[in-house]
Amino acid sequence: MAMPFPILDIQHATVCRGETRVFSDFSFLLNAGEHAAILGPNGAGKSTLLKLLSAEVHPLALEETRARLFGEERWSVWDVRKKLGIVSYDLQRDYLICAEGRNVVLSGFYASNDTYNHQTFTQEQMDRADAVMRELGIESLATRAFEHLSTGEQRRFLLGRALVHDPPVLVLDEPTSGLDLKSCFQYLDLVRAQIHKGKTIVLVTHHLHEIPPEIERVIFLKGGKILADGPKLNLLTNDRISTLFDRPIVLAQANGWYQALPGPS
Repeated sequence: MAMPFPILDIQHATVCRGETRVFSDFSFLLNAGEHAAILGPNGAGKSTLLKLLSAEVHPLALEETRARLFGEERWSVWDVRKKLGIVSYDLQRDYLICAEGRNVVLSGFYASNDTYNHQTFTQEQMDRADAVMRELGIESLATRAFEHLSTGEQRRFLLGRALVHDPPVLVLDEPTSGLDLKSCFQYLDLVRAQIHKGKTIVLVTHHLHEIPPEIERVIFLKGGKILADGPKLNLLTNDRISTLFDRPIVLAQANGWYQALPGPS
């Protein structure tokens, strides 16, 4: 039986944002094919973890710290772009509104916010972008400006941008935030399709309804610390979720999906 291959292995990391120490002695291991949902309230450190994954921030160079991405101790932003497809709220907020849909997808090859005259694309890259748009059902919107797309359509194009390299791992930050119910369910269907194609999914959220049934591992993050890490069945309980979010919460469950409801005060 093959040993699990570690995608991300961080041990005893200290990470600062400006003058603020977000993580101290932080450890996290993710193996290929091991889908995980990282769940926590605002201020838990989720955005810093995303920036750590995308190589926008790095752990302090301490003797006890170890950090490996796909087995490599040193990785660049370019390495990350090819191996991790990241779709975040910050990316959608900051993306240039004048970019045309096809160029949003193509910009994934350069990790830019639109395409520019100095960038060149091969026919193979153009064909790949078209194939991704067809897969996501957005090919008819290829010439529409980003600002004229709905929130759900924008999210699909940014997913296409992340998929254009065909990375083995997708990292999704609150993927259905701002979507209506129909768009939310459609987007989650797209995410589940990527799971069934063999991609490893890391979902960073504070919304339980975003966690597809296929994700079995849940990590509770709060105050820069991992409070719990284990099977979804064990962690998604009324008591544990209430403790994580500091208020009474009751969970509803159907068909492998969870939803949080207000508990008794």
